[in-house]
Amino acid sequence: MDTFQTISPIDNSVYLERAYANSKELETVLATAKQAQKGWKGTTIAERAAVCRKVVAYFVDHAQEMGLELTQQMGRPIRYTPFEITKGFVERAEFMINQASSKLADIPVPVQTGFTRFIKREPLGTVLVLAPWNYPYLTSVNAIIPAIMAGNTVILKHATQTPLCAERYAQAFAAANAPSGVFQFVHTTHQQVATLIKDSRIDYVAFTGSVNGGAAVQQAMAGRFINAGLELGGKDPAYVRADTKLDHAIENIVDGAFFNSGQSCCGIERIYVQQEIFQPFVEGFVELTKKYVLDNPLEEGTTLGPMVRTTAANFAEQQIQAAIQQGAKPLIAPNYFKNHQIGTPYMAPQVLINVNHSMDLMMEETFAPVVGIMPVRNDEEAIQLMNDSPYGLTASVWTTDEQKALSIGDQLETGTVFMNRCDYLDPALAWTGVKNSGRGCTLSSIGYEVLTRPKSFHLRVKI
Repeated sequence: MDTFQTISPIDNSVYLERAYANSKELETVLATAKQAQKGWKGTTIAERAAVCRKVVAYFVDHAQEMGLELTQQMGRPIRYTPFEITKGFVERAEFMINQASSKLADIPVPVQTGFTRFIKREPLGTVLVLAPWNYPYLTSVNAIIPAIMAGNTVILKHATQTPLCAERYAQAFAAANAPSGVFQFVHTTHQQVATLIKDSRIDYVAFTGSVNGGAAVQQAMAGRFINAGLELGGKDPAYVRADTKLDHAIENIVDGAFFNSGQSCCGIERIYVQQEIFQPFVEGFVELTKKYVLDNPLEEGTTLGPMVRTTAANFAEQQIQAAIQQGAKPLIAPNYFKNHQIGTPYMAPQVLINVNHSMDLMMEETFAPVVGIMPVRNDEEAIQLMNDSPYGLTASVWTTDEQKALSIGDQLETGTVFMNRCDYLDPALAWTGVKNSGRGCTLSSIGYEVLTRPKSFHLRVKI
């Protein structure tokens, strides 16, 4: 099959069709990136920053139309999609651009008479970015802008659900007058991705996606001495202590669980609440959840759109039904949301209690507007349950006691610990996961370390 179709979850219509690259086109892309990197490596940080800032400006100028395209491709309500660009995309891009001059500078070492010694940060070469559909601009900007700023060239392969995002990047770099080959995109099959990874002209892979996808990337890298950043699955927990500000916790955790129809890498998928406040928390949580409006995402009043595809909704429904058969209690009637329809992407949010860790609902990634809530006796039980997971991307603690949050956070097996917030990436902090949530790091000053290699200069100047 030489083409693919993007099916809009809004009405299951064919939104667009694109051709997969052929072998000749892939060869041209690889050769062009390799050649372009030689010149791009020699540019200054200021020159790279000027290009990247023009790229950001292009995105801001086109945020409304790009937001509409995004809604049509993956179903997030139109009231939210432009903000992926004007808020998160801009914040992350600008932070990494501003950090580049200091974080990519030569590293001095102690002075030694008669010698000049320093460590230079060299770009890796060509970075292959494999980006998902759920936050197609936010996930990709984490790697693309710092890779370009570090002197690498980039080849972007976007999910077939959101191919226009890759094309928009190309338009932005063209508008910024970036040298030919510094940024390119390809539409490819999974097998073609594996072929690209095996090619000696790819020097680093930045992948965001499923655990199985990460395993496929590692398999394709076998025998090659390159690295990959892997941001994979999550089953992120929230722990609500009895001393929390209850209304604040409810409002923010509901949003963290159901924004983007629960299709967020660091969305809240399981909640542990100290038993003293379990009942009022659950009641408030359900009450607020029922205020969502499940409808056509092109309508301004819609706050919950369809899931990306029917199969994703069916998977979540199967998890819910399996949990119910094991004793879980759903708290939202199936007919409460009039547009909830089994066998379509339109899935209503669901809250379950009487859940436990024998259920897939509490252990395996759901990636849907579904959450289970368990009571716990104390911090120790909460920590044990939060760590009882194959994943470790983020975890949040809801309390008015900062020292308790720090103490609990030190014991959690996770990449990020939040207190009184969730589902957010601070570009000043390392974005990383543990266990099956992946490896590597994007954003922060550390994000530049994985996109460069150290090169030592040891010059004997007095002989």
